[in-house]
Amino acid sequence: MPVNESLTRPDQLPRPAAGLPLWGLTILLVEDSRFAADGLRLMALRGGARLRRADSLAQARRHLGLYLPDIVLVDPGLPDGEGEALIADLSPAFARTQRPVVLAISGDPGKESACLAAGAAGFLSKPVAGFSEFVAFLRAHRPDPRDGGGDLPAVRLPLPDDLALREDLIFAQRRLAHSGSEQERVYLSGFLEGLARATADPALAEAAGALATRGSDRARDLSHLIRQRIADLPQPFLRAAI
Repeated sequence: MPVNESLTRPDQLPRPAAGLPLWGLTILLVEDSRFAADGLRLMALRGGARLRRADSLAQARRHLGLYLPDIVLVDPGLPDGEGEALIADLSPAFARTQRPVVLAISGDPGKESACLAAGAAGFLSKPVAGFSEFVAFLRAHRPDPRDGGGDLPAVRLPLPDDLALREDLIFAQRRLAHSGSEQERVYLSGFLEGLARATADPALAEAAGALATRGSDRARDLSHLIRQRIADLPQPFLRAAI
């Protein structure tokens, strides 16, 4: 599937049409997985919202220093720290104005309590079941609803780009090669388990879970499995036949 630049350049998206269920909302998604982010971006776009992505705590703070979104949607597992720390920093500051609303999203249901305790107004599990669930979750927490709670449109969304999944796997492979610390292995385990759930890959989920519980002795097996998954995905460029 070719890369659709409109999905990765939110500043160049067409102006959302009035009347869509998320019309006018700006969302900052703090999410390290490009594959997960592309799926959420498609749903936001079809709902009429604009979505920008930050892939780390540091990048999220840079975004928030430049503009104020309506919603900040934070994944707790990030490459440079825990998303709960960002939630805890933002929630008291925005509680008075109720903008932006700080929400959490994770593929690990066990993170819900910690995210809510840190101050998140709500928690959404990944992978998101579909457009209706995504919109209903944001509607429940968004400030000043403008849609009147009407019925959601029937929307069929394309699948996220396989090239985004390939990039995530390459990212994990590179970090795995230098995963000397327990903290790094725990992060990679959660990152890959999230990808495995999103792609219905039980073998990858099992291998990723073993990395966290059994340590570096499983890193080689996991690295081999990731290489296999990368090889099975479409290559970003195809050579013309000679």
